[in-house]
Amino acid sequence: MKRLLAGLVLLLLAAFAFVIWQLGMTTTPPPGARVEIARGTGTRQIAAQLRAAGVIRDPNLFLAARTWKQAKLQAGEYVFEKPATVWQVIDRLKRGDTFQFEATIPEGSNRYDIARILAAAGVVDAQSFVEASADPTLVRDLAPRAPTLEGFLFPATYRFPRHTTAKTVCREMVISFRRAWKQAGGDQDALKYVTMASLVEKETGVAAERPVVASVFWNRIGKKMKLDCDPTVMYAALIEGRWRGKIYRSDLDREHPYNTYRTAGLPPGPIANPGLKSMEAALRPEQTQYLYFVARADGSGGHNFSADIAGHQKAVEHYRRAVKKNAAD
Repeated sequence: MKRLLAGLVLLLLAAFAFVIWQLGMTTTPPPGARVEIARGTGTRQIAAQLRAAGVIRDPNLFLAARTWKQAKLQAGEYVFEKPATVWQVIDRLKRGDTFQFEATIPEGSNRYDIARILAAAGVVDAQSFVEASADPTLVRDLAPRAPTLEGFLFPATYRFPRHTTAKTVCREMVISFRRAWKQAGGDQDALKYVTMASLVEKETGVAAERPVVASVFWNRIGKKMKLDCDPTVMYAALIEGRWRGKIYRSDLDREHPYNTYRTAGLPPGPIANPGLKSMEAALRPEQTQYLYFVARADGSGGHNFSADIAGHQKAVEHYRRAVKKNAAD
């Protein structure tokens, strides 16, 4: 009897060791192995999907491991590229380590730029995003007069699962904007200051200059001068579908609410989506007497600032001479 019990114990130990060994073995999935687990899918069906995709060898071992770990498996799309044990597969499904598309939105992108970036990344098609971002409902509490979501789609790196809708993307970007707006100290008229921030963002890529550029625009508004901001002319042409890659005289002369060469004050809304530093600059500009600025010809991206038209004309002439000299060299 003792020999029989001892034999059974040894047999059970051997079986247990075999199962542990099997659980520790890796399975190499075929190239491009994907498994999409819908919400509410049972564990047995998940095991069958994994087996069919070549991610695991034995569904029963998977079920045993899941029971052992008492793991709650997350729905979503999973991509398996590397050899993995059953334990590792269970852990991934427990963490919800799903496949996601990644898209990086640079500061100063307008909503049409963002649509192209998202489409290229495979997140959503461009037209659906343009249509979704045309609805300003998500920021009605912050900016009741916002014409679209332009300016409120915060530039950052985002990750989205397959089947994400354009409305969901807009919502996530607006949530990120709200965090940044709060960080910037934005407790004032959001539309006014975000619009100013978008102009600052498009006029300079030099971070240290942003509060100075903002001061020029605020000073001009204070003196009821037109802003004469080239990026607003470009945006006016863009939203009318007539942007040709550079500004023409006809663009400058065209009557349009966004053309600040023809219309005094800020345009009706932002012309791009500014980053945190541009929002901070719009809210807290440098205290200057500057009314003009012109680009430097040294390739730095910086500008020369002037407080009067005579100084500005001198800076413009210096810029033209430098450009001519650089072209000759």
